[in-house]
Amino acid sequence: MRILLDECVPLPIRSVFVGHECIAVKEQGWDGIKNGQLLSLAEGEFDLFITADQNIRYQQNLASRRIPIIEVSTNKLRRLLAAATLLQDTVAKIKSGDFCSLEIP
Repeated sequence: MRILLDECVPLPIRSVFVGHECIAVKEQGWDGIKNGQLLSLAEGEFDLFITADQNIRYQQNLASRRIPIIEVSTNKLRRLLAAATLLQDTVAKIKSGDFCSLEIP
């Protein structure tokens, strides 16, 4: 699976997604692009978008999106790494067009 990590998600989180290709927005050359356009670009090249932007669901009409989105409640690396199993399970189960908000302990 090709996963796009939003600018607000720490890059070392890649270690959680073994077997998947994780690319950061900046590495893709898409840094600074607003969410609507970013999601449109991502839909053509990625299988999943992960963000810590708590406003994305309010700012965007996600009902028409094909790319699944995981919104994590924090961008604190230590907490995300501690929730590795939750993240892995969610990635394994998510389907096209899904939006999943994960509360990270």
